[in-house]
Amino acid sequence: MQPQQRVKIIVDSPSDIPLEWRAKWDIAVIPAFITFGTESYPDDDSALPKAAFYKRLAESKTLPGTAAPPADLAEEIIRAQLVGAEHVIVFTVAHQFSSLYNSIRLAGQRVDAQRVTVIDSGSVSMGEGWQALAAAEVAARGGSKEEAIAAARSARDRISLLAVLDTLENLRRGGRISTLVAGLGAILQIKPIFEVREGSVEAIARVRTLGKGMQYLIDETRKRAPLERVALLHTNAPHLAEQLRVALADVLPAPEYVTMFDITTAIGTHIGPGCAGVIAVRKE
Repeated sequence: MQPQQRVKIIVDSPSDIPLEWRAKWDIAVIPAFITFGTESYPDDDSALPKAAFYKRLAESKTLPGTAAPPADLAEEIIRAQLVGAEHVIVFTVAHQFSSLYNSIRLAGQRVDAQRVTVIDSGSVSMGEGWQALAAAEVAARGGSKEEAIAAARSARDRISLLAVLDTLENLRRGGRISTLVAGLGAILQIKPIFEVREGSVEAIARVRTLGKGMQYLIDETRKRAPLERVALLHTNAPHLAEQLRVALADVLPAPEYVTMFDITTAIGTHIGPGCAGVIAVRKE
């Protein structure tokens, strides 16, 4: 009989952890949901692939909604991970960005409050994902709950998440900025640079072209070297992630610690197409 694994890991779908890594480290996923009117799709690229999502997003007069999963679905996934484990640690997107944290926290309490720990990552995408992976690696070695959480916290302290937006239109449509600000941004071709840290999204720079925005990401990432892990993200613009990969090739870690991906649709809904970003973990 296989020995019991002391700790198992769960994430929500906005963590963006690649499928092959989830399989390798036995990480389960609780999906968010995307809603177009009365139609609802899990945020897992199955029922609504990203290419189809962005086509529909462009054609829709209103932004789709995002929602936490049904309570019974979250509970079912947590119960399944508890089989053969002493404890489950669940990582979620920052509570400031989504209701997922509160929804999953309540589900964990209903399942087994003593054996389920839910952690608000304070981040999104691989800003959450890198924390979960650090914990999963410790768990795979037979580490304790406390050791896995400590590894996640260490990664959290060393993560930076920077992104440049090509358009302000989706933020306007979602009510996050005014029509006036969005209009001025379009007229002046302003591309904001955002940093995500501890549940806060801050505009740390504004540039006049997407090319200058990309260079800003490259320069700032270089300042953070040496790097332990790097995620290169985009929204329906793979050429931008590839541009970052080529420009940063000399400071990137080994290929097994680098990933490129189209960011989850739950986030793409709000930031729109043409975004690029770098989520890096500095070496200790």
